[in-house]
Amino acid sequence: MGPVLGNDVERSETLVVGGGNAGISLAARLLRDGARDVTVVAPQPVHRYKPLLNYVAAGEAAMPDLERPMADVLPEECAWVRDAVEAVDPAAMTVRTRGGRTLHCTTLVLCPGLVEDWAATPGLQSAYTDGWAASSYVPGSAPLVWPRLTSLRSGSVVFTVPPEPASCGPTALKPLLMACDHWRRAGVLADLEVRLVLPEATATGVAEADEVLERAFAGYGVEVLREARVERVGWDTHAVTVGTPAGRIVVDDVTFAHAVPHYRAPRWIADAGLAADPSPGLVDIDPGTLRSRRHGSIWAIGDAAAVATRPSGGALRKQVDVLARNIAGAARGKPLKRYDGYTVMPITVSRRMLSLNEVDRDGHASPSVPFLDPFTPRRATWLFDRYGLPQVYWRRILRGRV
Repeated sequence: MGPVLGNDVERSETLVVGGGNAGISLAARLLRDGARDVTVVAPQPVHRYKPLLNYVAAGEAAMPDLERPMADVLPEECAWVRDAVEAVDPAAMTVRTRGGRTLHCTTLVLCPGLVEDWAATPGLQSAYTDGWAASSYVPGSAPLVWPRLTSLRSGSVVFTVPPEPASCGPTALKPLLMACDHWRRAGVLADLEVRLVLPEATATGVAEADEVLERAFAGYGVEVLREARVERVGWDTHAVTVGTPAGRIVVDDVTFAHAVPHYRAPRWIADAGLAADPSPGLVDIDPGTLRSRRHGSIWAIGDAAAVATRPSGGALRKQVDVLARNIAGAARGKPLKRYDGYTVMPITVSRRMLSLNEVDRDGHASPSVPFLDPFTPRRATWLFDRYGLPQVYWRRILRGRV
């Protein structure tokens, strides 16, 4: 059942903003649980399984592996409003789209994801256009990364991990460590100056995971700039200015930069008074129940929600389950379930070895397979991450079955 038009307002019981993993898998789960009137608002014609972008940038996947038409992955029973959100009125429970439509709902779920904040790093977008910067996080540039990396025989290379908020920022290390493994096997690693810009003191903030990664950085000879951020890019001079606690460092003559742009939440979240801090602009929710702290009929999950843990696809599987139960429970006046902050940060340490790095909100190990250390790199976890999980995603997660 789609939105019902009346008095220029389209009405639905549950309105889900966002057509990524969070929005589609939640809509499918709600419908499987018996919801009859679910609408998804999403402007994009193509749906992407984003974790594979890192494998595209590491030469292990191609764009067709991760793309499907949006119409093919949306649940048949839900309505699709192919438009972008312009504003939200929490008091009236309405959403206004850029196309001028007004959508009213009883339950509103916000999972729009994050948007690139190019203005936060002057010159970076021009460096992308010029071709000497790219990243796995920007779909149009991901296919350019591996050909550029594998063509290098000498020079200076810069990799960055995006500061929060970001979509599972530590996975930006995948192209770095797979490239280093390639360069070592090709016999050119010693002729390259490889630098990594980390926004925090360590890559993940989880001691067991960071121990594995620090050994990898040292083994490949990567110079790590810690608590650092790219402040400016000289796109015409190939210079990268990095701010560190000790002061600014200018890296000149950069041959190639895998520089991930900064991200922010869509501005309409803060404009609607739904964010605690307008700077990142994340939806202010109880990170346990996933319910807005200010509006009982508004919920949020995913990258644009303040869930107090690193966003990831694995985290979404848990969030969708808790949220679906809580939406139904709230309608019946039942106690709400709580999300424990589970997340997963799959990071390759070489061409065919991967650490899953599964933790709860407090950073304690939370393995999906009992008694299996989630921090130990394994070939089997690499194979599952690259080949098994995408099949689970298309066939089960997006259909609300996980």
